[in-house]
Amino acid sequence: MKKIYRCIALALIFALPVSVAFARGSRDTAQTGGGGIELRVLNYLDMTGANTANEIEEVWTAFEKANPDIRIIREDLFNDPYHNKMEAYAAANQVPDLIYAWPSGRSTTLHTQRLLKDLGPFVQRDGLAAVMAPGALDPKAQGAGYLGILPRAMTSSHAFYINNEVLRDAGLTPAKTYAELKAQVPILKAKGYDTVLMANQDTWVMQSCLFSVIAGRFCGEGWEQRILSGQAKFTDSDFVQALNFVKTLYDDGVISQATITTDYGSVIGQFATNRGAYLIDGDWRIGAFLTDQSTGQALISPERQVNFQISVFPDIAGAKINKSTSGVLGTGFGMSAAIPAGSAREEAAWRLLKWLSGKEVESWMLQSGAITTPARTDIDVSNFNLEPLQKAGSALATQYNITTVVIDAAFHSDVHTPINDGLQEIGIGSRTPAQVAQNIQRAYDAWKASQ
Repeated sequence: MKKIYRCIALALIFALPVSVAFARGSRDTAQTGGGGIELRVLNYLDMTGANTANEIEEVWTAFEKANPDIRIIREDLFNDPYHNKMEAYAAANQVPDLIYAWPSGRSTTLHTQRLLKDLGPFVQRDGLAAVMAPGALDPKAQGAGYLGILPRAMTSSHAFYINNEVLRDAGLTPAKTYAELKAQVPILKAKGYDTVLMANQDTWVMQSCLFSVIAGRFCGEGWEQRILSGQAKFTDSDFVQALNFVKTLYDDGVISQATITTDYGSVIGQFATNRGAYLIDGDWRIGAFLTDQSTGQALISPERQVNFQISVFPDIAGAKINKSTSGVLGTGFGMSAAIPAGSAREEAAWRLLKWLSGKEVESWMLQSGAITTPARTDIDVSNFNLEPLQKAGSALATQYNITTVVIDAAFHSDVHTPINDGLQEIGIGSRTPAQVAQNIQRAYDAWKASQ
């Protein structure tokens, strides 16, 4: 049976459309003059972000020029195609030399199956602890309990974007409480505006960018640990309350059912063209609105950006906590555990990985909008000419007092997938919050029994 699964996984790898990505890597390689060690990389690339195209020159080509003894074959994918490919590689035990990954969550397989090397000894050898935030190097914050990836940022998976152009046109100011937000729905509707925009076609968005905050507010800090330790269940009243609040959002029209058909690529255009007063996404989405350095164009021009704010969801009456966000270690690159220890390939892979989390790359990522809070401590933000939205993003931490867990970073995919799907089922009305809670608990019990 294992052989059958392995064959299926290998078939998936070669059936998925990778030729364009690998061809691009081959062309880049040809420019280095060939020779040396060849490294395969699975990279996560969101082409909707301003300056994303510049990553090729600023990050990858720059490394190859400085390291002509290393050739890179890079595969660029985004969103579910990336995650599906990563799982296929993992199932086939064919993890590329370097792989972009999350500290847990959707990259849980890489960590729990120990498909990534422990980077701790490399970090210690090269003294990186002196230039990185302590939290970024906490092995307990990663899925395997060791440093499987080198994070490049600290991430708030929730950000409440405010469009004051829309609010002023409707005679409104930013809502500070949910009651105020609900009261704005008919006023905004009368002016032809949606209240809150979200890309809820992708099921992870509601869970990661909003429900993680809601669960934290109704269940309190450390709620996920109480479930994992057996002291609480998903069917408890506080978690069901959190699910009920999602239903309330749809029932009150704060979030429209139409968002369930809104894809992740189109929602930024809706917000930039004043379709709605608010947008809920992660802090990483700031980069989508900034000026593209290669074209000089921005989805929201710097002149307009002064009319936008970034905060957290308004206070909810009856919640245990408020003024909170959901946060997690940022993403980064890990190294395949299959690379022989002490080999020249291992040293070349570490050289590339260290560059990808280095001062030059993180500085470029900060200026281009790819990250908001770098993991490195040796970057002086005051040296950069940041756009208004970037400055608003860097000040996001002043808008909340508490950070609670991101669900897909705390629970295995066998558990967070039913949560993702259940949130969508609540939105379309096919299941009640209580039914969703029961289904999640069953999934959790099954996962727990399999461990």
